[in-house]
Amino acid sequence: MRSSELWSYAEIARHINVRPETVRNYRRHGLLPEPDVIDGSGHPRWYPETVRGWARNRPRHR
Repeated sequence: MRSSELWSYAEIARHINVRPETVRNYRRHGLLPEPDVIDGSGHPRWYPETVRGWARNRPRHR
């Protein structure tokens, strides 16, 4: 069951401890999952479960 909560770049950034611009760059470079929803203003949003799954498997800094 999906949460009704959706995360923006800012919430994702807080979750993985980076700046929102870093998350935007991840998306530009194809490193972030496709958004679960595009809101009425055209902003991408993700379910927390999507982000948590991606975050568990994302490469870390070397």
